[in-house]
Amino acid sequence: MLDAQSETSGTKTMENKLCIITGVGPGTGSALVRRFAEDYRVAMIARDSERLNALAAELPDAFPYPCNVADEEAFAATLAAIERDLGNASVVIHNAVGGGMSDILTLEPKVLERNFKINTMALLQLIQTCAPAMVEAGRGAIVATGNTSAYRGKPGFAAFAPTKAAQRILLESAARALGPQGIHACYVAIDAVIDVPWTREWYAGKPDDFFCQPADIAAECYHIAHQPRSAWTFDTVIRPFGEPW
Repeated sequence: MLDAQSETSGTKTMENKLCIITGVGPGTGSALVRRFAEDYRVAMIARDSERLNALAAELPDAFPYPCNVADEEAFAATLAAIERDLGNASVVIHNAVGGGMSDILTLEPKVLERNFKINTMALLQLIQTCAPAMVEAGRGAIVATGNTSAYRGKPGFAAFAPTKAAQRILLESAARALGPQGIHACYVAIDAVIDVPWTREWYAGKPDDFFCQPADIAAECYHIAHQPRSAWTFDTVIRPFGEPW
């Protein structure tokens, strides 16, 4: 079991700095892990244990915790295991996402319910589990990654937009309640085509600068998590310079 008060990795002293990241996929999630693992121990949460194990083999300060965040009991057990093994989190990033396209007249309620579990209810579970220790410490950051569906409902987005809007408003409530207690909450919307293999296939022929780089998204999330209290951001939108909006 790890010493939650002080961990040394090579020449780096972690000083009880732990970051929890959900939704560790091959794009933004993995980039977030790599960026925060430079300065933090990172607890990685995703369904794909093979990907998590590969990252753990690459990054000595990244630890795999396979879990489906839509499963409330399994997620609670995973968060308890992280606290037992690694201690309390200083930064939490909810990057897990449930999506899918659907027209309002054909939307299956179970799909909307699943997306609410992943996008909104899992965020609530993270906040309620991790924020008390942050409040006790007088500092911490809670970040959720989203997109412009959090601000508008468009045709075809009925299965997705309501859950992202709820996610954003839930985090806003957290920001208003926890901000005065030293906890920085921020919603980071990504209005972009993220550079991953399948988007390169879908947008074949597009120039490199059409795509938003996962490492750049991760760098911005890291910056937000370390903003001075006098200038906290709550709501921000990331766009490549060429994105029409």
